[in-house]
Amino acid sequence: MTTFEKLKPIIADQLGVNMEEIKPESSFKNDFVADSLDMVNLTMEIEDEFAIEISDKVAKTLQTVGDVVNFINNRK
Repeated sequence: MTTFEKLKPIIADQLGVNMEEIKPESSFKNDFVADSLDMVNLTMEIEDEFAIEISDKVAKTLQTVGDVVNFINNRK
């Protein structure tokens, strides 16, 4: 299973969006209307699922689903 495929259900669950709507180019703020609390919760879920740590500084730079996928893949 790809990182993107593992990430989709987490994003869908945390942000209340349909998995079909989640694309690599999807913006958390613009497409999913995620606020800062949503992003903190999503970041924590991603850290747990992928056993990685995402600093607050890095988390602020992750604007799209693709950004998160690339970050996770580069950490492996």
